[in-house]
Amino acid sequence: MMKLDNFINMMTGHFNNKEQFDNMQREGKTYPYAEHINTICNEKILNLPKDFNGKFVVEESYYETNGKRHASPHLFLITEKEDGIVLYSYEIPEGEDKSTFSYDSMKNADYTELKKSEKFTPALYHEKDGIWEGGSTSQFSPIMTFKLWEKFSDSCLEVSESMEVNGKKTFGYDEPIIYKRV
Repeated sequence: MMKLDNFINMMTGHFNNKEQFDNMQREGKTYPYAEHINTICNEKILNLPKDFNGKFVVEESYYETNGKRHASPHLFLITEKEDGIVLYSYEIPEGEDKSTFSYDSMKNADYTELKKSEKFTPALYHEKDGIWEGGSTSQFSPIMTFKLWEKFSDSCLEVSESMEVNGKKTFGYDEPIIYKRV
């Protein structure tokens, strides 16, 4: 459980890419301003099994481009396996509003009613020299592929996400978003 605690401590909290965003703006590059708020929410999950050793995390992601703010919330389960840390994506609990879901708004949810995302391939992370790195490739549909690659350290979270349709990138940036703790 030490590895799980170490991983969770690095990835939970409030982060933004203000430093990177300001640098991109100065260079004339189009890049989103982004925030991540990652919060453990096990206390809001009812009926967890007695031997449960994972951590549920609400990830609130906010992206701002051209003055428009877009929320992208997620519910993840993070567990420790022999070969590393595994991140599973879950559907937003029944009865919650997907567009405004957050840790603060989250109502208690029953563990037995939570549904793992069928589209998301669990992401596997390995630790080397105090840095966690990993991700996954998910086939959302026969023509739609989602790629996630992340690197977590004490100083920042680096997140690369991209969506491809028929092999053409429809979402994502060439450089990872670099989030620093606020």
